[in-house]
Amino acid sequence: MNRRPGCVVALLLMVPVLAACSIGDVRRPPPDRTSASPGPVVTASARPPVADVHEARLVRVAVPDRYDPPFIEFVDAEQAYALFATCDGRPPGRDCPALLFATQDGGRSWKPLRHPRSVAEDQQLYAPKGLLVLAAEPFGWYASTDDGVTFTHYPGVARPPVLVGADGRFQLTQDSGRVARWDGRRLRPLPAQPDLPTVNTVREAGDLLVAAGATDGRPYAALSTDQGRTWQRSPVPAPDGEVGVLRVMPAPGGEVWLIGERPDRTGFPALWQYRGNWELVRAAGHPDEMRSAAPVGDGRVAVTGPDGVGVVVDGRYERVNWPVGPEHYLYLLDDGTLVARAPDEIVLAVGPVGARRWIRVALVGD
Repeated sequence: MNRRPGCVVALLLMVPVLAACSIGDVRRPPPDRTSASPGPVVTASARPPVADVHEARLVRVAVPDRYDPPFIEFVDAEQAYALFATCDGRPPGRDCPALLFATQDGGRSWKPLRHPRSVAEDQQLYAPKGLLVLAAEPFGWYASTDDGVTFTHYPGVARPPVLVGADGRFQLTQDSGRVARWDGRRLRPLPAQPDLPTVNTVREAGDLLVAAGATDGRPYAALSTDQGRTWQRSPVPAPDGEVGVLRVMPAPGGEVWLIGERPDRTGFPALWQYRGNWELVRAAGHPDEMRSAAPVGDGRVAVTGPDGVGVVVDGRYERVNWPVGPEHYLYLLDDGTLVARAPDEIVLAVGPVGARRWIRVALVGD
């Protein structure tokens, strides 16, 4: 099954002994926010040193040590779920049932939840806002709208309607790639479709509905200001090089961006910001490759890749010494929290743009 494939609080610095603990125990690579207490920006060719987090929330839970590190999914800066789903690299069985935990305080404390089908061939966790969904092959899906107190069972392979609806009011149909609206039960294609050769993504961004795609290496976009009843082509300036996939990404402060992934999916992306029209954003000095790119507000896009982590700002690429590295995948939660996910850890950046605090979160067994 495909993963989907995202707190402004008074943060107390942990005591030195806790901060020194090894936190590299949270894994599962998939799937912004920017500068957390920004630290010095470095533009020299040498990679800057990696800063330490402001706080480490390492919590011990009642899980036998034979379990592998959990997959952790944050809903926002406060709420998250953790699923221990494998033991010694193998799916859980009767001697190793899946274990589920929840936090409501940003990972400072975790409470166990009853897993509705703890023994299955494969376990997955999805946590869109207001919803907790567990996949347990071959038994189907289990969805909760009350933070895991009760679950509704949806047999079969197809994604349950509640999970489809959580992807947003406007989506692309899987069969035809047409723009559709979720009516509470199913996706209904809009009578009016954007006049584009291809649509890769459609997203709401404030009062705008934006559809975008790439064909033959060229980017295209269309806008609707009346929820898809009518569309208008919105010219996208040609970038350097070709674009394979064009994604619409909102950012804090009402910003709307287009991220143009290269055909090989690893080259540094083309970037546009909407300011009444699409403006090509240069990134002078950028590296050749990237792993993830996330608009983080204040006219900035954060990027990770083999070269490390940097920010595109004012037409140039600047390396930064955030406490994340090439292996991290960046993405934004709905509340603006920036998540950096790596195979062995998860790091949050919380707070206002320009004054973020970095928090490493991990659960370890007994």
